Amino acid sequence: MNNYDVIVAGCGVAGLYAAVNLSKSLRVLLLSKAELSLCNSSLAQGGIAGVYNSPDDSPEYHKHDTFVAGGFENNPKTTSILVNEAHIDIDRIIKLGVDFDKTESGEYHRTLEGGHSMHRIFHRKDATGDEITTKLRKYVLELENVTVLENALICDVKKTPTGFSFYVLKDEDYRVYNSHFAVLATGGIGRVYEYTTNSAIATGDGITFAYNMGAKITQLSCIQFHPTAFKNKNTRECFLISEAVRGEGAYLRNCFGERFMHKYDDRLELAPRDVVSHSIIFEEQSTKSDKFFLDITHKNPEFIKSRFPMIYQKLLEAGFDMTTDFIPIYPCQHYLMGGIAVDEKSETTVDNLFACGECSHTGVHGNNRLASNSLLEALVFSRHAAAVINDRAKGMKRPYAPYQFEEHKNAPHIPRGMRTMIRNIMQTAYFVMPNIKKLFEGFDDIIRLKEILDTGVFKIDRDYVEAKSLATVAYIILEEANKTATESLELKSWNWVEGELNNY
Repeated sequence: MNNYDVIVAGCGVAGLYAAVNLSKSLRVLLLSKAELSLCNSSLAQGGIAGVYNSPDDSPEYHKHDTFVAGGFENNPKTTSILVNEAHIDIDRIIKLGVDFDKTESGEYHRTLEGGHSMHRIFHRKDATGDEITTKLRKYVLELENVTVLENALICDVKKTPTGFSFYVLKDEDYRVYNSHFAVLATGGIGRVYEYTTNSAIATGDGITFAYNMGAKITQLSCIQFHPTAFKNKNTRECFLISEAVRGEGAYLRNCFGERFMHKYDDRLELAPRDVVSHSIIFEEQSTKSDKFFLDITHKNPEFIKSRFPMIYQKLLEAGFDMTTDFIPIYPCQHYLMGGIAVDEKSETTVDNLFACGECSHTGVHGNNRLASNSLLEALVFSRHAAAVINDRAKGMKRPYAPYQFEEHKNAPHIPRGMRTMIRNIMQTAYFVMPNIKKLFEGFDDIIRLKEILDTGVFKIDRDYVEAKSLATVAYIILEEANKTATESLELKSWNWVEGELNNY
């Protein structure tokens, strides 16, 4: 029988922690697009920010740093919840077995990252996300009330009079799963770009499902480009050189081997990510070169190897020894600050539909995410979502009204190259510093691609689902960006000449 009280879509920190906090009396289905270990959360290197048994720190300091990084565009209410409740969830995951690094005296080691005024980042070497997801997975898999389906592609989600119906492709078989409540924890939109730090499954599926159900989507054009992704254009998925490397004293250098951050910000290498990414682009325009490096060779080699074992090993495999070599880096799509609009309890504008983690917009990040606030956001607000569901579900007894999905088993495959075209448009039109001319042209192209996918009849498989998600996400992003650009041009009364268009 495919009826559940709650369906959770996504197996990262937000999805897993929602399942952890849901009442054991509820029947829960956890859907994983690929294998359980594949998610953006597991790739998080730096750590989780939070004030926990920290006498010299305070939630107000953490809140201030979050607001500074976010350009003071953060939601005050949800940001206060984030920083004031951090200790609750850090304590909980420690009790669930998460093993953060400790000092020789036995205290938890807290590191520093860009934008933070205090050492408040809890971490497990340079693989914190993997440590947290591993321990949460272990707990969830032992829960008798939770059914986990791996390699289950959600093709569509519909709102029904009694809840939700999920159309799922599993083992080449289409199945319908129904629930009274739904939690979307499907992660980010990285694969809408040619180069991203995100995993292969980050195609904005949950955002697309919510959008098609009429949920409000907010600030999707507010995208974070991480300044220090390993520059290797041979792969679409770029390996991240953690913020914590700069936190431990690494320098940014240009093509001449010169430090340059002093030209752009007094915080130097520890400025927030958007500032550093913009600084790299400005320096590129100045030097006429896109060659940039991260340098930590002045630090003790044994310290580097111990503090960043995963990064050290991955760079060695790529031919670089970070104890002696400069690391080639360049900005790359990394995170999404916008998403499915939710309230402080993680509920969307659609009744009983919740969204948590990167696919949601709680407003805590403002215009730019402060380093290591993402894992914390996923924990705090998925716990809130679970609490609301637990309360509403008490004594609930009602039938299910499944949605009847159309099957297109014999329909043709989507035209080749659609996802590639979308990625190329986004990479050229809306990278760190948007290109106005390409922005307007790209939006017209995305409208045409989206219309083909929305109105055409194609085989419903992974290629189709992801292409449709990417087209929808790109459409929303460029629609917002075009509006902002048009307003900026009107305010500045710009002359429409090629140079000014390309240097917006």
